[in-house]
Amino acid sequence: VHVRRISPIMSEGEPPASDDDPSVSDGDPPPSDGDPPVDEDDPPVDEDDPPAVRLEGITKRFGDVVANDGVDFTLERGTVHAIVGENGAGKTTLMSILYGLYRPDDGRIVVDGEPKAFASPRDANDAGIGMIHQHFQLVDTMTVLQNVVLGHEPTERGLVDADRARDDIREVCATYGFDVDDYLDSRIEELGIGVQQRVEIVKSLYRGADTLVLDEPTAVLTPQEVDSLFDVMTELADAGRSLVFITHKLGEALAVADEITVLRDGAIVDTTDAAGTTEQELARMMVGREVDFERRAREATTGDPVLDVSGLRVTGDRGRDSVRDVDLTVRAGEILGVAGVQGNGQTELVEAITGLRSVADGTVTLDDADVTDDGRRDLIEAGVAYVPEDRQREGLVQDDTLARNALLGNQTVQPFADGGLVNWDAVRDHAADIVADYDVNPPNPRAVARSLSGGNQQKFIVGREIEHNPALMVASHPTRGVDIGAIEFIHDRLLELREQGVAILFVSSKLSEIRQLSDRVAVMYEGEIVDVVDPEAMSEEELGLLMTGGTADGGERA
Repeated sequence: VHVRRISPIMSEGEPPASDDDPSVSDGDPPPSDGDPPVDEDDPPVDEDDPPAVRLEGITKRFGDVVANDGVDFTLERGTVHAIVGENGAGKTTLMSILYGLYRPDDGRIVVDGEPKAFASPRDANDAGIGMIHQHFQLVDTMTVLQNVVLGHEPTERGLVDADRARDDIREVCATYGFDVDDYLDSRIEELGIGVQQRVEIVKSLYRGADTLVLDEPTAVLTPQEVDSLFDVMTELADAGRSLVFITHKLGEALAVADEITVLRDGAIVDTTDAAGTTEQELARMMVGREVDFERRAREATTGDPVLDVSGLRVTGDRGRDSVRDVDLTVRAGEILGVAGVQGNGQTELVEAITGLRSVADGTVTLDDADVTDDGRRDLIEAGVAYVPEDRQREGLVQDDTLARNALLGNQTVQPFADGGLVNWDAVRDHAADIVADYDVNPPNPRAVARSLSGGNQQKFIVGREIEHNPALMVASHPTRGVDIGAIEFIHDRLLELREQGVAILFVSSKLSEIRQLSDRVAVMYEGEIVDVVDPEAMSEEELGLLMTGGTADGGERA
């Protein structure tokens, strides 16, 4: 794995991060030690028809952080129950306890009326609990069949019985209408994201899961793939399976769930019938205030071209052309959205424009100056800000303080550096301003980057890049994996930049925000711009068809 690490200039005088720093993390904590407090010898729940799962008084602490605070949760049999909440609200932690990844400090788990104590995911599997993680747990170089039976291989005389495994998987596929059977001998790396997700679901069903937890399952799917997944979820529920759907996307929760539970600060705010609530009501419960979902009217007109890309060809990591003959223009005071399924050249396009990848052919012009062969340092000085798609590997040095991370991009800029020496007082003041102005929590410039939640890391990166006073902002998936409050905050900052006359190239796989923010949308498919459209004149479904190689009217692209 290639990890890009950006290191600031180091000098004496900057104190190291302290292990007892008061900042805290609401990201993924390590598994806890100790015996689970729930005893399977507890008497069963006295119910004629118990729910599939009941969590009673679940409390989980990581140091001083209370991730779950006395949570009571009930999953009825044969239903889809959505759990929504901001980053750090405790959604994934709660379901990780159900799946045996973490052990509760207090409370108990009841499955089918029987108290359970899970010391590992295998214990949860044995009790009929399966979990489909946001990042798939598949081995890319192995076939679908090998991944499904991995660790649960049927054997005959000490050898894997491949024929029996194939028959068992086909039976599961036939029962639930899956088409994974057609791919059993294909390697995972050869399959699309939607098919890989179905493989994960089949894997859990093959292992006997009656209850499935799906953690952000639509994060990288097209609208058509999302609809297909929802059909699968509905069929599973109709067949008696019980599903927990963890999501940030309120519209999707309303579309597929029977009930919706809202978590905030580790506690349940409310559980409501999906049919009796709205996105606005759910958002208000999640963040404790009104949230604006509407597309904003423009207050300023666009200006002259800031970025011109002509005939651009870019080679990917595997030596093939990832970007082919791309032309695009972004004007001052305009947001040009780039829509496409991940892996269709967006990453390579952005890296070429920001000086992180060589251009094989074509030109990149910034304010009429040819910057095709300029590196990242030159482009920063020319006014190109960049919010990368991977905040953890490319946006921040995770083990450094926010103050050190604020220096990135400013290593040679006064007042932060002079003659190769860093003015740490100025750097710390700059970091403190970013933390305050962009609502970063914890509000401590000495906090280590990895101690922040994903949303707060993203707000810090956005703030750092905006404070470069750019002429061009390149924002690649700036709201990926962040909660609705942080999404609204980041959208507001980008719209403010647009009104100030900044040109913005905005890349996202979320069609709702592409349509909400963009003045024009360029759709990428297999490295090419297949169309540039007006987002107000095109639906998400039509955009989704363009993203998958079709035409807006459902036909095939020539």
